[in-house]
Amino acid sequence: MERLDQQVSAYVDWKRDLVREITRYRGWLAHNRLNSEAVDHRLDRALRLLRSDQITLAFVGEFSRGKTELINSLFFSEYGQRMLPSRAGRTTMCPTELFYDPRAERSYIRLLPIETRLTETSIAQFKRTPRHWVSIPLDPSDPENMAQAFTQVAQTRAMPVEQAIQLGFHPDMLESAGKTGQVLVPAWRHALVNFDHPLLRQGLRILDTPGLNALGSEPELTLSMLPNAQAVIFLLSADTGVTASDMHVWQQHIHQLGEGTAGNLFAVLNKIDVLWDDLAGEAAVDEAIARVREQTAGQLGISSQDVLPLSAKQALLARVRNDQALLRRSRLGALEQLLCERLISHKERLLEERVVRQVLALMHNSQQVLGQRLGKVQEHRVLLAGHREDTGRMLEELTARTRHDHGLHHKRLLGLRTNERLLKRQGDLLRVAVRAERLEEHLARLRRTLKDSLTTLGINLGILHFFRSIELDLGQLEQEAELANKMVAAIYQRHNQENPLQGLDAPEFRIAPYQRELKALQAKADQFRLQIKTLLTEQGALTRRFFSTLVQEVIGLHQRLRQEAEQWAGDALTPLIQQSLEHKQQLEAHMLQLRGMALEARHTQQRAHLLERYVAELEQQLEQAGEMIRLLRRPAPAARQGKVVTLPSAAHPFGAREQA
Repeated sequence: MERLDQQVSAYVDWKRDLVREITRYRGWLAHNRLNSEAVDHRLDRALRLLRSDQITLAFVGEFSRGKTELINSLFFSEYGQRMLPSRAGRTTMCPTELFYDPRAERSYIRLLPIETRLTETSIAQFKRTPRHWVSIPLDPSDPENMAQAFTQVAQTRAMPVEQAIQLGFHPDMLESAGKTGQVLVPAWRHALVNFDHPLLRQGLRILDTPGLNALGSEPELTLSMLPNAQAVIFLLSADTGVTASDMHVWQQHIHQLGEGTAGNLFAVLNKIDVLWDDLAGEAAVDEAIARVREQTAGQLGISSQDVLPLSAKQALLARVRNDQALLRRSRLGALEQLLCERLISHKERLLEERVVRQVLALMHNSQQVLGQRLGKVQEHRVLLAGHREDTGRMLEELTARTRHDHGLHHKRLLGLRTNERLLKRQGDLLRVAVRAERLEEHLARLRRTLKDSLTTLGINLGILHFFRSIELDLGQLEQEAELANKMVAAIYQRHNQENPLQGLDAPEFRIAPYQRELKALQAKADQFRLQIKTLLTEQGALTRRFFSTLVQEVIGLHQRLRQEAEQWAGDALTPLIQQSLEHKQQLEAHMLQLRGMALEARHTQQRAHLLERYVAELEQQLEQAGEMIRLLRRPAPAARQGKVVTLPSAAHPFGAREQA
């Protein structure tokens, strides 16, 4: 059974191979005079996506469920000790992100003071202004220094109950500070940990969250950070089962994430070592664990396959001691295997759809054009061989014929450029429907409502009106998109009728994924409004922060929608233009070769030799194209282990798009 870190390494190696082949393809295009600005832009986008790709794992649950211990056992056992603080009671007091930033000069922990909760500024906004954070240097070569520095995330502060309420904490969920009217609150709102660890360097990002309803008091976790994670792991304890507070967190904040994480939502039943009983025997222990697992799955309303019983503590001990028997008994391998099967495989499929298939389509097109060039050269070679007495005249005729074909492709390309300008105007209409100024009008109206309303009803109506306005804008965009899709479909249909052997499917601009995302955000807003009863009193600061975070999510959705509208309008005709441009370029190159042969070769034997050399060069270039295609079609690592067949030999660049 392969460990998760090994699977992540294989995934990163696969991405590195893709980057190498795409870069090689770009050089191949230039060598064969088949490159163009549009194709170069698309290859740039594919390379950026590969280089910026990350895998985020989020660990969620109430305190003392073993979240931090599980992170230690999964990722940091090679240090021979607990890197993240893990002991009885609460350890992680604030949400903590672990990652590697190659732009940073050294490793660090950055801590955002808890007082920043009084502002409406989101954590994402604070991340762009480092001066608000307290920075502590880290030395990755010194495990003791690292472990000591990590204890900062467990710091607390004593303050009056009233002040804690203003910060968004519920008094029933805080510990007493030992003085009347004083409670303990986390010293920090958020922690960023950047250090050079092999897995983090490869793009893994870990989010560790505190318990005691941290998800309710820090809305950005529920609205942004957890939905953006590739997998969410919900921790429970085998010695307590599903408690009332566990169920509250699950129902209010976690269960609905199953859709957003593409099914990568798991419940981990930790601390199964409390059920180990050497006197009862292994079979009895297995039966007890299976019973608790089924019961937990029933309570959470999920499949028992998505409930993973394990012992993080024993797994960490086993790895530090290299005790394989204890590691098997801890059952950590089952979680790693499931993460490999679901998480890594899902990431691979996304990259295959968004990068590999699109680049393969470009490669196949280029290969086809170069193959046609080779076919013409071989045809000319046969003709010249049959007219040895008058090869000069034959070369002139071939040049004239090629010039005529070139003129046809040039006219076709001019027609496509005209259509491209028409589509650009339609793309402008798409962007107008979701222009930034329109969104700012809705936001200004919402801010006035939140500021001036003295009743919960007034705030509720303001929020409903805001979402309704955005929904109407998306409806108008949908109408413009329908016209744009019809225009593109007609252009593609005409092209396919003229070129029946080179048919292409028309790309479609889809609004539905964004409409679904907007509805999900509105559902979260409705849920929040219903659960916060004292909206205008002690929870006022939390309410303002929640809607500030919610607004940032809507702004992000709007920006992505505008970008996709612009990108779609610019790329919709690219496959047709690329095909015509490559045909035109190959004919130009062919004319140069024929002209060169006519000028340089005075004898039939010399001309034949030049043609042979040209054929050999084209065959070599086609062989290189075939090799690049074979390497790109190799299945991703997880698919390889599952004996999945390679990608189909042809794929349309717009055949599969990731839904927003």
